[in-house]
Amino acid sequence: MEATNLKFGSIEINGTEYDHDLIIDRNRVLRRDKKPSKVGKKIFGHTPVTAKEMLPWNCKRLVIGTGLYGKLPIGEDVYTEAERHGVEIVAVKTPEALSYLNEEDTNFLLHLTC
Repeated sequence: MEATNLKFGSIEINGTEYDHDLIIDRNRVLRRDKKPSKVGKKIFGHTPVTAKEMLPWNCKRLVIGTGLYGKLPIGEDVYTEAERHGVEIVAVKTPEALSYLNEEDTNFLLHLTC
């Protein structure tokens, strides 16, 4: 996979531009469904990542790109669920997350703002 043109609010992956948060599950690019985590917005001031979302657990490593400035909150339940699935969580700013893009057995959640 090739990611280019990352800027606040958008990214290009394999020649297609996206303007929303993404899940990459075994090289399939999907839109992140934040609705299950919206209740956390009241607590964090921003919609966090929670285990209520359909996260791509079928991997050994889940890389969470926390935004250009690293401000995406991650619920503790995500780490608990990752441990249950035997998945390593790597939470880094989105530009750094892209360095893992072609790593074997790695899935992603990429936040494109904050």
